[in-house]
Amino acid sequence: MLETIQKRDEDYEMLKILIQKKLGFNCEQYKDSHFKRRIDVRLRATNSKTYKDYVNLLQSNDKEYPELMETLTVNVTNFFRNTEVYDIVEKEVLPAIIKEKNTGLRSIRIWSAGCSIGVEAYSIAMLLHHILGDDFKKFNIKITGTDIDKESLLKAQKGVYSNTEMKDVRPAFLNKYFTKEGNNYIISDELRNIAQFKKQDLISGPKMNGFDAVFCRNVTIYFQKELQEKLYMDFYNALGKDGFFVMGKTETLIGPSKDLYKAYNSKERIYQK
Repeated sequence: MLETIQKRDEDYEMLKILIQKKLGFNCEQYKDSHFKRRIDVRLRATNSKTYKDYVNLLQSNDKEYPELMETLTVNVTNFFRNTEVYDIVEKEVLPAIIKEKNTGLRSIRIWSAGCSIGVEAYSIAMLLHHILGDDFKKFNIKITGTDIDKESLLKAQKGVYSNTEMKDVRPAFLNKYFTKEGNNYIISDELRNIAQFKKQDLISGPKMNGFDAVFCRNVTIYFQKELQEKLYMDFYNALGKDGFFVMGKTETLIGPSKDLYKAYNSKERIYQK
């Protein structure tokens, strides 16, 4: 029995090494329970009985890798998810940033970390455009979305979305910021021009800085505690003076960052440097 468990553990470790090597996906950053649940989805889909079976499949069939990557990074997401958070962002956070930037270079920098298919980045873009109105073009705005999944980033860059992602978009925004083509909605060029999307591993990728706000919502919940602590400090260091950090409703600040951030709206998990 013990030998069986040890063999299974060895096969699991071998699988993680293979995934890291072929996909550049850092398996160690995830909680084992979450990671194994995602892997088990592909085991069932391919009728693999063990991790060893699945390793053999990967080594003999390269077409399985894209399916695996999609399963590992899948996110259920839509525009303005958790609308109560966006209410505070619209009424307080973005106006505070705009007020601070109303002289000089008028440069606004926002980071959507773990951006998936770009709906968070474009939600923020819509709110900025709505708030600024005719002054929108007077500001140098750049919203940066980062993720590890290339397919998600491609979708974000194209800015084409289905009905599923549109469910919380207010009608006025739907008419103003999207063009409907068949069953798809295409984001306006004006908003797409202020957004950039790029691949980045939050753990081992280059550090970023100079942001007025960092959004990382419902991403760190899957990570190990030590990694969460590191990321919250990375986000803190990525912010400029008085910058805002917006995290997921089920996530909590831990480690040194807990004493560094100021609570702006604890209920909605919004903090300030």
